[in-house]
Order: sequence, then structure tokens, then C-alpha cells
Amino acid sequence: MQSTPPQIGIVGLGGIGHYHADLLGDQTADLVGGVDISGDARRAFSEKYNVSTYEQVDDLLEVADALFVTTPNRFHEEYTVKALDAGLDVLLEKPLAHTLESAERIVEAAHAADGFCMVGFNNRFSAPVEVIKQYQANGRFGDFSHIEANYVRRRGIPGRGSWFTSKEVAGGGSLIDIGVHAIDLALYFLDFPQIAEVSGTARSQFGTREDYAFVEMWGDDIGPQGFDVDDSVSAFIRTAKGQTISLDVAWAANRPTNDEFVLRGTEAGAKFDRSSHELTIYEDSKAGRDHLTDAEIETRASDTHKTEQKYFLEHVGGGTAPPRNTVDEGLAVQRVIDAIYRSSEEGRAISLD
Repeated sequence: MQSTPPQIGIVGLGGIGHYHADLLGDQTADLVGGVDISGDARRAFSEKYNVSTYEQVDDLLEVADALFVTTPNRFHEEYTVKALDAGLDVLLEKPLAHTLESAERIVEAAHAADGFCMVGFNNRFSAPVEVIKQYQANGRFGDFSHIEANYVRRRGIPGRGSWFTSKEVAGGGSLIDIGVHAIDLALYFLDFPQIAEVSGTARSQFGTREDYAFVEMWGDDIGPQGFDVDDSVSAFIRTAKGQTISLDVAWAANRPTNDEFVLRGTEAGAKFDRSSHELTIYEDSKAGRDHLTDAEIETRASDTHKTEQKYFLEHVGGGTAPPRNTVDEGLAVQRVIDAIYRSSEEGRAISLD
């Protein structure tokens, strides 16, 4: 059990790095430094948070107990493995890596390390998700047979020309950026079953257009040059037990936004809206007369990243690896992502048995 607050370093001092640093102010932990290859990013972070910043991660490893790794996907492996090899704990922003092979190397390092690596699937810490999981444990839903997992934006490409739209750096587009959350939640609701088969199609219909119309965009729009990733994906996933997942993901689509997860169980079902946090449970009964019941569940709003941080830091301080958001679960998600991309490229279903 650690007697002093965990000393936290952040690697990758962009928007999500600043967001984690802001949230740390409400935690029992001390921010001790940051790392970024950009001198401008280091200066801005140092001035804002009054901490030392470094170009090389080795300097930060000497003063930190744990790291938040918030770099572009391609650099996850480099910094995470170094930290794990040095005995530090790591909160690694999703996805695990930009490729399946890189993800596998991170998992290998984590299994051999004294510290632990937790993957930043923050949506699991949403209050409605935790309600669903508790009702599931209590048997209210029976067995889930099918999940509709949606993460669709009408317009939401994150800065054409940024690292998000470069396959070399990100590893993919909408699927690996936001679809990763939808896949993770679906597998989490199913308790991470063995996946039998994956079939999917990845499309690029908007990002490559000169006349791409949008109202707002995260980042600057440099244009379609260099845009070589997907902006929407449709997929179907079948487990070894016959459970199924239908996946619909898009950065851009000519349809309304959709963040709903629909869960079909043998005893009850549920609909959860990831963006609004609305949760409805659907049940039936023969009590008195045959009838159907829709129960709207109201929960207190909370910042999922903040709750995730608190959970991570409790385990850093306690010296135990968290049972949630493990690297093995992150690897299971990465394998599905890889299979969807392969299915799209080869025009056939991919077996993962």
C-alpha cells in the first residue's frame, strides 16, 4: 500500500493529455511532468501546470510512479513498453495500438511486468453501463443474445490532415477511433466471449471529397490530401456461443447521429444512449394480464474519464492490478478491429476460432 499520493506523468501533451491533467486536480495524486516531441507542446504544458516537461520519456520515468499515455496510436507501444519495463503502471488511452502486432507486443510486456497496464475504455465507467452490468449480474436480463452497437456521427471527421486521418499513424479511421468504443462495450456486455467469425465493410465516402460539407470539426480541415482511412464501417460479429453483434460506425453519414446500444436478453432487454446517458429496460410479465413494461432508469451524470482515473489511481496506490479494462480485453477488441479490416479488404468473413 502506497503511503504518499501517486506521482503521475503524462506522455502526449495534446488535447486529451491536457484533459487528463485537468482532472488530476480533483484526484489524490500529483502531476510531476510531461513528455512530448513538440517543443511548443512542452512549453504550453509546463506553463499551464507548472511542471517539468521532457523530450525523452526516460527522464520522466525517474520521477513518476505511473504514466498516462495519450499519444497518437502508433507511439503507444514505444512509451507503454518502456514504462512497464521500468516497473511503472500505465493508463493507456484506447485503442491498445495502431496494429494487432503492436498490440500483442504491449500485452506481452504487460504480462511480464511488475506494474500493470489499464486501457482507457472510459465508457465502461458510465453510470448507465454500470447499472446494466449489475442488473446483468443479478440475472435480470437472462442471457444476452444480440447487441446493436452504434456510434454514428452525421458529420464528425476529426481534422482532415491530422494524425487521425493517417493510416500509418492511427492504424485506421472511424473504426479504430470511435468504433473501438462500440466494440469494447458490446464485448463487455457479453463478458468477452470467444469470437468465431467477423464480417465487415470499411468505406471512405466523405473524407476524400473536395466538397465535404460540415458545420464544425475537431481540428483544422487541411483537405482530402493524405486522407487514407475509413470514415464509416458496418460489421457483423458472431461468437462461439451463437451470440451476435451488429456494428454501425461512422465519422460522417447522411443520416441522424446514433449512439444507441440495444441489448436483447432472454428475460429482459435494454436500450442505452451513450451520448445522452438515457437507459430504458424492456420487460414482460403474465402477472394479472399479459403486459409489457418499459422502465426508464435515471442516474446521476458523471465524467467517465474522471471516474476511470480514480479507479486507476486506487489500484496504483494499492499496488494491485485492476480487474477491469485489462490489456487482454484490449487485445480482444484489437483482434476484432483487425478482422473487420481484413474482411473488408478480402471481401469475405474472417474466422477467429
